[in-house]
Amino acid sequence: MAGVKAGFPSPAADYLEEAIDLNRYVIRNKAATFYARIDGNSMEPILSNNDLVVVDRSLTPVDGDIALCYIDGEFTVKTIQRTPNAVYLIPANRQYDPITVTKDNELIIWGIVTHSIRKHRR
Repeated sequence: MAGVKAGFPSPAADYLEEAIDLNRYVIRNKAATFYARIDGNSMEPILSNNDLVVVDRSLTPVDGDIALCYIDGEFTVKTIQRTPNAVYLIPANRQYDPITVTKDNELIIWGIVTHSIRKHRR
């Protein structure tokens, strides 16, 4: 006697894969990578308040990277923009002004944001 399914077939069953290990997916250098939570809206819509970001300290920053920066005693996440004469920390949210880094500022690029994780259903 053949078995008969009592439920309905799932269209997602065709796309099932092995379980995903997010750490394996998002971390290249385990010793230099950590997670941080976004606090604020200066990077909206790219990053939102409470998003979880993966930060890799081993990467060399390049123009256009989103970076966790330590400037004048405070942490901030911004996009790095370099010109021949200056470095700017650019927010994605147009309600905020870019930060012009001068010789009077203490700037440390703490790490590069490589991934973000956002909860969509509240």
